[in-house]
Amino acid sequence: MRGGSAVLSRKGGFDVRDLLPPQQAIITFLSRAALLPPRVEAVDLDHALGRILASDTISDRAVPEMPRSTMDGYAIRAGDAPATLRIVAEIQMGAQSHVNVGAQQAARIPTGGVVPPGADAVVPFERVGIDGETIHVKDRVESGDCITERGEDIKEGEHVFSAGRRIGPSEIGVLATLGCASVEVFSRPQVAVISSGDELVDPKAVPEPGQVRDSNRYAVAATLRAMGGAVVHYPTARDREGALEDILRSALAASDAIVLSGGSSVGERDRTPEAIAALGEPGVIVHGLRVKPGKPTVLAAIDGKPIVGLPGNPTSALMILEAIGAPIVAALIGTHVVERPIEAVLDEDVESRRGWTWFVPVALSQKSELWAHPLPLRSSLTTLCARADGFIIIDEDTERLSEGTTVRVHSFTRG
Repeated sequence: MRGGSAVLSRKGGFDVRDLLPPQQAIITFLSRAALLPPRVEAVDLDHALGRILASDTISDRAVPEMPRSTMDGYAIRAGDAPATLRIVAEIQMGAQSHVNVGAQQAARIPTGGVVPPGADAVVPFERVGIDGETIHVKDRVESGDCITERGEDIKEGEHVFSAGRRIGPSEIGVLATLGCASVEVFSRPQVAVISSGDELVDPKAVPEPGQVRDSNRYAVAATLRAMGGAVVHYPTARDREGALEDILRSALAASDAIVLSGGSSVGERDRTPEAIAALGEPGVIVHGLRVKPGKPTVLAAIDGKPIVGLPGNPTSALMILEAIGAPIVAALIGTHVVERPIEAVLDEDVESRRGWTWFVPVALSQKSELWAHPLPLRSSLTTLCARADGFIIIDEDTERLSEGTTVRVHSFTRG
């Protein structure tokens, strides 16, 4: 291996000896690209869903601040039971009782009510007999029964969340509990989306012979938004000298990253590497991957801003964006990719090519167990990823996965 960026052989194709496997390509790119750190902004809690925390969350108080009942019942001294106890108070929600529960005494308490001084247990209503202003507790009661102790949920000064955590609905609830009405998050990176090729027309147009509607632009943009980016569309780069470079230069000045589909192979029309090289340093870091689909992928950076050149075939473009682009987007938004693959059983044999990594789309079905059905890998199909529930990764050392093999299915990014 002579370097991260593949050179072309004298026959006009990639020199396979210089192609990197996907994971090594990602590591090589991130180590050389020197990506700019993400910006930080404050957003209202109600608009924080899906954003990435930019600072650690430390609790300034205990939660709960005082012991609370987990049941409707009676607050008592555990050591008194079993016994007949006199009711001396009724605890109100949202208020602290100043009545001290003494020996042989009890206080009515609702779920969530603050346990009054003197009491160390709560007996549910259904476990007592009531006779006017007295209750009969027949069973033994342990100290702490039916009580959430002070700080049992969150301790004062506790490190609750770390920077880089994605904010979901449960995190929203915790942040609200901690009084975080405004949250520091990493800004969504502005990602320029560019398509390349004379054959591309707008989806509203009726294609002429030899033309195709530009599906990649919108599929790529939707994936980037689901990953956390803010998409800006740029004009299609037509097949004339200097066109791609002009658009890239304009996009680079106004965006944090660029994702380009098409124009990354080895034909005479494919000027992506030389266009990028004219923009600055370090330029192209990886050109070509030892992977199917997606061999002609380009990974580049200019002054800390990444440029990802995707293949033009629809399936290849989306598969590479999912498998290779996701860690780069995650770095831009201040987090990392969290893998949650699903285990399933292959329902037929899959063959690959030793020395190459294969991304194979699969459809899932539930029978006696979860089955994964490999779909025919046709990079030019626009419907393949839509029909798939995810993809499996066949590593370089494997030539065949047999029917009945348990595999890990990686989900596609969904909105």
